Amino acid sequence: MSLQRKLAFSTIFVMVLLCFAFLSLGPNSVIHREHFKKEEIINQITSYVKAENENLGDNELRTIAKIVYDESLKKKLDYRLVLAIMKVESNFRYAAISRKGARWLLQVKPSVAKYIAQDVGVHWKDDTTLDEPDKNIKIGVHFFSQLVEDFESINMALHAYHVGPTRLKEIVAEKKKPAKRYLNLVLNEYDRNKSILPPP
Repeated sequence: MSLQRKLAFSTIFVMVLLCFAFLSLGPNSVIHREHFKKEEIINQITSYVKAENENLGDNELRTIAKIVYDESLKKKLDYRLVLAIMKVESNFRYAAISRKGARWLLQVKPSVAKYIAQDVGVHWKDDTTLDEPDKNIKIGVHFFSQLVEDFESINMALHAYHVGPTRLKEIVAEKKKPAKRYLNLVLNEYDRNKSILPPP
């Protein structure tokens, strides 16, 4: 075999080996990068929530961070917007209960939550189901994502989250504009979150 043919054969052999190496490492490398990115974001969310509420324990902080990130991603929402809603609604206080009975982190009303629970795989026991952070966040994020879908707008969904979808439809039917105070509070907080937390 001539030297040229040996070189050509060697080159082809090396290229085939490199292709196999790339194919075997490629997906794993991408999965590893995605996992690392997710863990880094969850760590940053944990630090962020801790700065907002130092009374929460490390396990609670990590649970909140992971569920906010996972549920937001699942519902195609920016986790930084969900955190903004949480900040305005409860200021990250676990036991916050409004005058209208909305509960905990995302201030979800039990009357709404019990109908949503089954859709998100949450076993509904009673109103105290909302006192568990994972269930509160799952139900609240699902509810908000439904409002975004129904009203086809983040701003209108935020209005509906605040006053209730039925009341918002009445306001629109009366050709009135909803008050912007809540909307502005959430959007300002969202802007702040975007400046300090990485994109999803």
